[in-house]
Amino acid sequence: MYMTGVLQIAITLLLVFAAAVPLGGYVLRVMEGERVALSRIAAPVERLFYRLSGVEPAREQSWFVYTTSMLAFSLVGFLSLYALQRLQNVLPLNPRGFDAVAPDLAFNTSLSFITNTNWQNYSGETTMSHLTQMLGLTVHNFLSAATGLAVAFALTRGFSRATSPTVGNFWVDMTRATLYILLPLAVVVALALVALGAPQTLTGALEATTLEGVKQVISIGPVASQEAIKELGTNGGGFFNANSAHPFENPNAFSNMLEIWAILVIPFATVFAFGRAVGDERQGRAIVVAMSIVLGVGILVAYWAEAAGNPLLTEIGVDPSVGNMEGKETRFGVAMSAFFATATTGTSTGAVNAMHDSMTPLGGLVPLFNMLLGCISPGGVGAGLYGFLVIVVIAVFVAGLMVGRTPEYLGKKIEAREMKLAMLAVLIYPLTVLGFSAASVLLKTALDSLGNSGPHGLSEILYAFASTTANNGSAFAGLGGNTLWFNTTLGLAMFLGRFAYALPVLALAGSFAGKKKAPPSAGTFPTHGPLFIGLLLGVIVILYLLQYFPALALGPIVEHFLMLAGKTF
Repeated sequence: MYMTGVLQIAITLLLVFAAAVPLGGYVLRVMEGERVALSRIAAPVERLFYRLSGVEPAREQSWFVYTTSMLAFSLVGFLSLYALQRLQNVLPLNPRGFDAVAPDLAFNTSLSFITNTNWQNYSGETTMSHLTQMLGLTVHNFLSAATGLAVAFALTRGFSRATSPTVGNFWVDMTRATLYILLPLAVVVALALVALGAPQTLTGALEATTLEGVKQVISIGPVASQEAIKELGTNGGGFFNANSAHPFENPNAFSNMLEIWAILVIPFATVFAFGRAVGDERQGRAIVVAMSIVLGVGILVAYWAEAAGNPLLTEIGVDPSVGNMEGKETRFGVAMSAFFATATTGTSTGAVNAMHDSMTPLGGLVPLFNMLLGCISPGGVGAGLYGFLVIVVIAVFVAGLMVGRTPEYLGKKIEAREMKLAMLAVLIYPLTVLGFSAASVLLKTALDSLGNSGPHGLSEILYAFASTTANNGSAFAGLGGNTLWFNTTLGLAMFLGRFAYALPVLALAGSFAGKKKAPPSAGTFPTHGPLFIGLLLGVIVILYLLQYFPALALGPIVEHFLMLAGKTF
């Protein structure tokens, strides 16, 4: 590890927090309907949307109606995106004449983009038309992120309100998140990416003649606009198959820092907004510190593992001083590649600027474990906050058992109903990841898709289902996922990871909103200090290691010891 790498990481994180604190205040004002600087421009558009759709912005919804609205909106999004892919061959803005997308792949991709996963079992530049990229994929990059932010604020209102039958209005929350937060930031970041070298055009492709006289087709298109929202909305995916390792998506070291900043800034800002919303900024800061510790440890472990290099390559004469550069871009280096991998899996982004399949076993363990946690440090837009708050509920319950008091958080008592809902949400991930992984290792059709055997092959399968269940979308890339089995099961994993998790979260929001808020007393367990942060981290480690350690021991951990022994499987 080099000090220059640590310095690059530190500067980027400082820029993130410098922007996240004021952005958190802005996010709260927007979601609570207060007037902001953009109101003169966006408010008339917002009112027009409500008038056209028949939405009454002052009319709030119960948690059940809020949930129904979210599910109905997602269903319409799924059907429209599926139809767009199946009909793209007869629709306009298809300059390269791409065929209709196959039914199972269209099913997988539609679920992928409405759930904020953006898993891609296809090569973007050779499969999707410009119309599908813009009207389908880019639009859902905005809407899926806005949906996550809406659910997060429904849960936030559950904690901030007392004896309230409502948790907000889904249509209003989603509209405001898109118009006032995601769209303006995406325009700014897209322009910055264009200035740094990312293309933004409706041209289909360019032809270049190489020095050997061979013609080469270079795909281009509306890249910068999709790149901006894919990072800001913690969507992932990419215009090109190489994703953010492609020089058109991520031209240089400055664009790389900008993309990492864009990945992290809204998730952290949302947590600061939560602290202000509940009337105690210390609560938000405590969660930010816990998230930052998990993120920071992951960055350092990944950087250390990749900087140490691969002894198998050292034995055949590769210079170990540069670290493990296999699968990485020299314009980013080991430090910022490790940082990107940790940030993109600590959130639900899933964009990659290096091949995760080429990371060392412990380096690859970091993004894998981040996703097994559910991408909650700091998590996706909105999803990170409500995912972490579920852990908070469990931690407070554990603390209550330890001291013999009825557990409470922010004045709301946590009783049997709330714990059942929290555990229902938490158990969705291991059931889906381990269940589908177990089925895959027993089926020849699934094993035939592996690029590697042994522990690394198991890691590829675990990574795929962890990524899709956590709505992350990154891949080890050694797995050929465009098969009927994986298109179907990975699609189901995305669906369960998003909606089977969000349903108990919204039920929690309704349950907490209807409770009275008790004032703090001398016996109230403080949830804003170092003791509580330590308890949170302990619950995270114990809860998730117990669930996943056997699977990790058979995958990346045993692969690490094989590597140290100079052996491969």
